[in-house]
Parts: sequence; structure tokens; C-alpha cells
Amino acid sequence: METEKSPSGRFSIGYALAPKKQESFIQPSLISLARSRGIDLIAIDPAKPLLSQGPFDCVLHKLSGDEWRSNLDAFSAVHPEIPIIDRPDAIERLHNRISMLQVVSELDTSTSASGETFGIPSQVVVYDSGALADSGLVEALGFPIIAKPLVADGTARSHKMSLVFSREGLHQLKPPLVLQEFVNHGGVIFKVYVVGTHVTCVKRRSLPDVSKETLLQCPAEGSVSFSQISNLTAKGQIRGAQEELIRLDEAEMPPISFVTEIASGLRKALGLRLFNFDMIRDTRVGTRYLIIDINYFPGYAKMPSYESVLTDFFSAIVHKEDEENEESNNHKVEVA
Repeated sequence: METEKSPSGRFSIGYALAPKKQESFIQPSLISLARSRGIDLIAIDPAKPLLSQGPFDCVLHKLSGDEWRSNLDAFSAVHPEIPIIDRPDAIERLHNRISMLQVVSELDTSTSASGETFGIPSQVVVYDSGALADSGLVEALGFPIIAKPLVADGTARSHKMSLVFSREGLHQLKPPLVLQEFVNHGGVIFKVYVVGTHVTCVKRRSLPDVSKETLLQCPAEGSVSFSQISNLTAKGQIRGAQEELIRLDEAEMPPISFVTEIASGLRKALGLRLFNFDMIRDTRVGTRYLIIDINYFPGYAKMPSYESVLTDFFSAIVHKEDEENEESNNHKVEVA
């Protein structure tokens, strides 16, 4: 059964999301606003052929696997005119923490008009435990080090990260993983949400700075999971939570022109329209920013005014508007 055209005057966005993502993203407020703009959000059953469902004017998804990809390919073969947000091969690049950040090196890294520069922290990939004993591997990074699973597929395991203070801590790690230089950044992270050409930047609390004194007082096991960082705060081994809140409130936002320039470059290099990236300010060089993570289809419900931003995006897609022509009007910085 082939998908028919949508009824005149209304448009249908078919969405295929994992249960938790659907629960957080498909809120009644989003459904209501989209409906008022002539856009209906329709749940897709990923176990059934897309060609037997619909009609759809756009397919929105965050699923993976060979069967789902085959389902999308079969649909696109019959309906190449219907946009898929986003293509699986483009999303796949973000499932590996090395290829994820390599894209940053493809961007123009020239200094911005206001003097800011950007890049990524120094990092190495470790595929087996034997490599962790290689002294030369970590000497270039120095301690502390952030250890992240190589695979970033949204599973619970991919979020298990550790802050490693010494060589003893390295022996507890289970490759494959990425060892990334920890850069003091004032305990503040800038989360940049990209929706088509719309850009929203917010600031959030991050890992506290680590002083030389902290390294000397590091736990005997040599590492702590991110979930245990609060325990070190309580013991006074790292900066107190109240002080971190003050620093968050006082933290200066990066220039919007600088943020949107990076967002535009990443959007084109990745071939994605729904993603966010995490960025920190290197306290050693106040105008130097480091991109530490890129995520596909993040938790947009945490973004200010997410309903109107996403509805505007859906409208632009189904009306086949030229988003690039509207880019100058869609940049926004939110402090939250």
C-alpha cells in the first residue's frame, strides 16, 4: 500500500521514537501548537512498513538498526520528495566519539571578529586494556583525564563516564573508550541546541574545576564516576555547590555571532538538522572554546520555548521554505 497525499490544507509529520524519547518530546503543548498551525503529529509503528502508514509530509525519527534503515530506504525509494529528518548515515557519525568530534576539524577555525577561537580537547582512543599501560599514551594528556565509552548510542552504558586522577584509575577502565583531556572551565557548560537554522544557547552547571591540590587528595582508587562527583564536593575536595551556582550565574555567554557560526558549520558538515553540541570555555585562555560532545536529537523539551521552535521548523519543512534565507532571523541566545 503506497502512502497517499495528506488532506488539503493540513500536513502530517510522522514520528518514530523510542518510548522514553517519545514521552519527553511529544508533549501535549507541542501537539496543540502544531495542530493550531495545520500540522498533525502522527505516531509511526516502526515494526510495520512505512509505506502502509501515513500519509506523511515528513518523517521524523530517532531509531537505528538494519531493519529500520531498510524500512526508511523502501519508503524513500517510492517517495523521494518526502524529507527524512535525519538520514541514518549522517546520524551514525555521532555514534562514535572520535568521528563525532573529527568533524570540528573540518570547519573554518579562523578567529572570530570578536577574537574567539574554537577546537576540541586533546584525546586518544583506546581499544584494549594493554594500551592503558602505555605511559606515552597519557603523558600528552596529563591528569585528570575524562574517560568516555567510544560508542555514543544513547544507551545507559554510553553515558558511564569517569574522571581519572592517576594511573591507578586507568587500570579500572574497560576499553574501547576515549581518553579526553580535562580542561578547567569554571564549572559551566554551554549547551547549544540546533533546530534547522534556529540556534539556542543556554548555560548549565558542569564538572567543577580540578586544582593541583585536588589531584594530591584524589581518591585511593584513582578515579570517580561522574555520578560520584557530588561526593567529592561534600567532602570539600572540589569546589562547593553553592560557589558553582554563583559562578554559573556570573558566567558570560559566548558571542551569539560566534555560536551561530559554529552551529552553521556543523550543520553543513554533519548534514543534520536536529542536534546539539556542548561547549566549554578554557579558563587558561578566556577566548578559547572547546567542543566536547555532539548529540543527535537531544532533549529539546529542556530548551526554552521548544514548542514554538519545533513547530516553526516543521512548518518550514512541509512548506519547503528555503531555511537559509531565514537564517539571520532565527538566531537566539537564551540564558537558563
